[in-house]
Amino acid sequence: MTQQRDRARQAGGFKAIQKGVAISEMTEFVGYTQLKNASTVQAIIKQGELVERIDAGDNAIVVLASSSFYAESGGQVGDSGALSNANVDFAVGNTQKQKSGAFEHHGVLSKGVLKVGDVVEANVDKNIRKRIARNHSATHLLHAALRTVLGETVTQKGSLVDGEKLRFDFSHDEVVAKPELEKIESMVNRKILGNTKVHTDITDIDSAKKKGAMALFGEKYGDTVRVLTMGKNDFSVELCGGTHVNQLGDIGLFRITSEGGISSGVRRIEALTGYDAYQFDNQTQNNLSEIAQMTKSNNAQVVEKVAQLLKQQKQLEKQIISFQKQLASNQGDDLVNQAQQVNGVKVLATVVEGVNGKDLRDIADKLKDKLGTAVIVLAAVNGDKISLVSAVTKDLTDKYQAGKILNHVATQVGGKGGGRPDMAQGGGTQPENLELALTSVSGLI
Repeated sequence: MTQQRDRARQAGGFKAIQKGVAISEMTEFVGYTQLKNASTVQAIIKQGELVERIDAGDNAIVVLASSSFYAESGGQVGDSGALSNANVDFAVGNTQKQKSGAFEHHGVLSKGVLKVGDVVEANVDKNIRKRIARNHSATHLLHAALRTVLGETVTQKGSLVDGEKLRFDFSHDEVVAKPELEKIESMVNRKILGNTKVHTDITDIDSAKKKGAMALFGEKYGDTVRVLTMGKNDFSVELCGGTHVNQLGDIGLFRITSEGGISSGVRRIEALTGYDAYQFDNQTQNNLSEIAQMTKSNNAQVVEKVAQLLKQQKQLEKQIISFQKQLASNQGDDLVNQAQQVNGVKVLATVVEGVNGKDLRDIADKLKDKLGTAVIVLAAVNGDKISLVSAVTKDLTDKYQAGKILNHVATQVGGKGGGRPDMAQGGGTQPENLELALTSVSGLI
């Protein structure tokens, strides 16, 4: 067995490395023009080691001499699909590329026995490939539109292209305004509607740069490069090894779903294309229709209707605040009668209903004026949250400090607070202990 493994390694040009298996022979990529091809299994990797065969149920990596599968690179995810023959089915979930250019087809063998040297048909999932191609070509158009609208200081900082969406990171120092986003999105869709052919040229790097091809900063390019040109008047010209649509109309539709900052000077746009973009628009339209139904309006008038409702809500909120202040004022009058004499000092420690923390402060100020000489602790409860205010008339602050009194109460209800000698605020989270805490205030006098 050891001799057979050594022969397999020598035949395939493999060497064991610490984190797995490095393969020196590159895989010939034939997937630009075809989605299936016959090829020989050059190597099989299982659990980080070269093996000569795998059985049904085994997870493994299969390396082919040639492949129509695109290996993850340049922000584009690897292809998925199947490797098969009359006796074997190997489901490929992802395709990766080693530094040598060898393609790793990651997956699981669902049927048969697969051996090194077997011939299989590599069959790419065409539907997923088409979705990826739409998103990748749209990314090029987006890049060009960003530079047209925001300026040529925009440069690509990263991207992710898969079958679900596209993500594009770019240099820009400020938020992209809504009118600018709309202009960018519109520009991309006009290029799609133009349905011009996507041109591919294989040339040297200097000739590509003279043509104006965009190159990614820090990316290493070989002696020959692949140049993708899209749109009339060379709207987008980029160096790219990824897979793309044949005609821009194949993208179908482009819709930006989000824009935001991810780090200093770097923004991110996420977008959808094709049927995914249609579904996004359809869901947005359905949401609009639901809002229109809830507001007894229609899609054409729903924005105006919602604006009216928001205006009415603000007016009602103002009325509520006015009513609360009136209620607080009225309660202030009633609370005066609840004050008790403790060692010659009027003491009022009670819960006030239907008010917030700010109202408590206003009530306490009015109570100080009405009571003349007093120690006051007021509480308002909203769910599990307690708002507390302690007030001491100035003639008593040399004996009693509002902050100390408030902390005495607050610590009993799971909170804390502080403030001036004559006024302090705080809160707590244990309303079940509030009654005893307020009762204890008299003991401080």
